[in-house]
Amino acid sequence: MNTTSRQIALERDNSFRYRKIWLTPLILSLALLGCLLAWGQSGTTAKSPPASAKQASTVATTSAPDPGERKFQANCGRCHNAPDQLSPRITGTVVRHMRVRASLSAQDERDILRYLAP
Repeated sequence: MNTTSRQIALERDNSFRYRKIWLTPLILSLALLGCLLAWGQSGTTAKSPPASAKQASTVATTSAPDPGERKFQANCGRCHNAPDQLSPRITGTVVRHMRVRASLSAQDERDILRYLAP
């Protein structure tokens, strides 16, 4: 092997190592995010409120929707359902991560966080 082909092989090895360095944490963080969201949605099969309570809540939400709920539906609702209950600590971590992925503003992040963890 001559010098240039050896240099090319070394550069190829180094570029693969650098790719592997950031790819592994990315995959792990996405897997963790998926687990957290699935865990948060697992409580959605609990007892449902009576039909009259459902009607009252839909009337209340349609008249004055929460800005966080509107922003959640516009940005997050395409891929995710809102979890019924999630700890504020986990919710903050998830919203912060998704702020970067979905290019949300700081105000959007605060409103969605207030909506998910009041």
